[in-house]
Amino acid sequence: MGAQKKSATPRVSEDPEDLARNPLQAILLADSFATTFRPITLERPKVLLPLVNIPMIDYTLAWLESAGVEEVFVFCCAHSKQVIDYLESSQWSSKPNFIVTTIESHNSISAGDALRLIYERNVIHGDFVLISGDTVSNMLLTEALQEHRERKKKDANAIMTMVVKQSKPSPITQQSRLGTDELFMAINPVTKQLLCYEDKAEYSKGFISLDKTLIADNPSIILHNDKQDCYIDICSQEVLSLFTDNFDYQHLRRHFVKGLLVDDIMGYKIFTHEIHSSYAARIDNFRSYDTISKDIIQRWTYPFVPDILSGSTAIKVERQGTYRASDVTVSRSADIGSFTFIGQGTKIGNDTKISHSVVGEGCTIGSNVTIEGCYIWNNVTIEDGCQLRHAIVCDGVIMKSGAVLQPGVILSFKVVVGQQFVVPAYSKVSLLQQPTHLDSDEELEYADNTSGTGEPGSDKLNGDITPDLSETAYELGAGGVGYIWSVFEGVQDEEWRQSVAPIPTDKLIKLMLEKDEDDEQLTQDGNVFSASGELKADSDDNGSGDDDNEDSGDDYVFFEKEVEATFLRAVNENVKVDHAVLEVNALRLSYNMASVDCAGAIFYSMMKLAVESPHNSASELHKNAADIITKWQKLLKSFLHDIDEEIEVVLKFEEMCLESAREFAALFPQILHLLYDKEILQEDAILKWADEKEGADAADKVFLKHSEKFIQWLKEAEEEDEDE
Repeated sequence: MGAQKKSATPRVSEDPEDLARNPLQAILLADSFATTFRPITLERPKVLLPLVNIPMIDYTLAWLESAGVEEVFVFCCAHSKQVIDYLESSQWSSKPNFIVTTIESHNSISAGDALRLIYERNVIHGDFVLISGDTVSNMLLTEALQEHRERKKKDANAIMTMVVKQSKPSPITQQSRLGTDELFMAINPVTKQLLCYEDKAEYSKGFISLDKTLIADNPSIILHNDKQDCYIDICSQEVLSLFTDNFDYQHLRRHFVKGLLVDDIMGYKIFTHEIHSSYAARIDNFRSYDTISKDIIQRWTYPFVPDILSGSTAIKVERQGTYRASDVTVSRSADIGSFTFIGQGTKIGNDTKISHSVVGEGCTIGSNVTIEGCYIWNNVTIEDGCQLRHAIVCDGVIMKSGAVLQPGVILSFKVVVGQQFVVPAYSKVSLLQQPTHLDSDEELEYADNTSGTGEPGSDKLNGDITPDLSETAYELGAGGVGYIWSVFEGVQDEEWRQSVAPIPTDKLIKLMLEKDEDDEQLTQDGNVFSASGELKADSDDNGSGDDDNEDSGDDYVFFEKEVEATFLRAVNENVKVDHAVLEVNALRLSYNMASVDCAGAIFYSMMKLAVESPHNSASELHKNAADIITKWQKLLKSFLHDIDEEIEVVLKFEEMCLESAREFAALFPQILHLLYDKEILQEDAILKWADEKEGADAADKVFLKHSEKFIQWLKEAEEEDEDE
């Protein structure tokens, strides 16, 4: 079949008028061809799982419609009947200028198979967008599409443009905030051509090999580890024919992209388009599910947010990022915290506390329940006294009184947790028995597509796995129903690395120690890359000191931005202070900075957040700063070890008042006093700063003069202490 199709490669017109006449099409893969969301996806397809109470696929389709796509082909395989039934009964079946057509297959086991089948159907007539139904974005497609088409006019081999976004991985875990492995891309900075694509699994030996011809053919190459693959591709028709010609292409990145990059015979090229202010991310695992849910609640994905996408259901957005649907019953004594979503018809009992969580429709939550960082889907019953932290609870689950979910737990559909039972951390619980062997990522989350009911008895994966619930009631305590899946050997790390729960502190400490050892070894071996990642020829030691200083300054700017991002994530996700200290320490080691640099960057981040938080007066701004400093003082103190470092914080505040945060200029003495009251700055540090300022020019003594009364008060207090 492949040989026959080779000669049938469609010719793409380069005439702009022809291009304009072709409606923009998209291929949406409604099957992930992976097992990362088991056991949930044994009963329901991943694209129909709720993301802040809206099916994932709705976010993808809404973006495609807004981006100007006119026709979408949705490829369905696992649980195809559920996907087709949903789309036929949804708004997407009746859009006048946005046609959604399903293509069903019962035997495709990879993205490559899907694209080969679509090629055979001959439904794609020009450039198309390739995306999976678990992708959320609000980017404008016009610029990337125009770049792709202009390149194609000049070079017929430019057949694909990948959308990327800056996202530096954690220096501790070497993972992105989406829980995906650190990714290395070699890109020509002038042409934006992709030259190398390697993920962690492929460079686990500690080095990356680049073909010397790449360096010979490209005057400049930048090797990035700070790019996130958004899994949004603009493709020419040749992409489909290449899959048909090469049956060993199964995985989009591992086989197709890497195959093209090393193929020097055909000469096909892949380019990148980097987005900056827009949002784009794919839900690849439970951690990215958690991260993207939080991003949606915090409205980074606007206009694709619950109150707009929910359609007929009225959702009210309240202060502190709280969403509340209609017909919600909340006890007066209940505490609904920040960044929380409460679905329609849900009832919440007395003295219950919910924060940083999503609660679906029709749920009944009893009294004295604690829910933190959780995703509770529809029609869930949680009885009195239960505790849930960083867990996913699917439709129809019942938690009997006093039950506890430790961090990272996944409860699949209709599981019952017995009274007072504690479900261990990272457990996956289902009414379905665990498959008897570990499937590869290429195998389907497959169910019997003839039923599509999502009922446990209909799943035929790995043979008959209809549960005999009488054998497993004891696993979930008295009255409990469900199987606790065991963890396969060799994948324990994935459980906490890719969980909805924050990575435990002990794991982070262990990773930091391992990283220190690796860095020491790399230092001994030498490093061929510059700090920027640009490949350069070896240079002598007699380089310019000015260049070194410039690089150092650039490093601090990047370091400060990374610290700010870490701090904001800690604020928004309610990360523990000790955890945040570890993250900042990891950045300090990664950038070779001192503790005082950390303190300055943290203080800058705190005060910037205060300025950017809503306020209508100087007193409200002062309150913002006081609240932030009070909550995060331990984080700042962790990097202040002596008086000189404390003085650097005062100098940093002066700099901010003159440049980036001038609103604080009038409040300088009050903030200085606040830092003293919170024991962040010692009396000796403030007085020494004042003494050093005495000999300065008048322009450099502005804030000293503003603070004269406070400085005098400190001196008098010091004298009184000496007299005593």
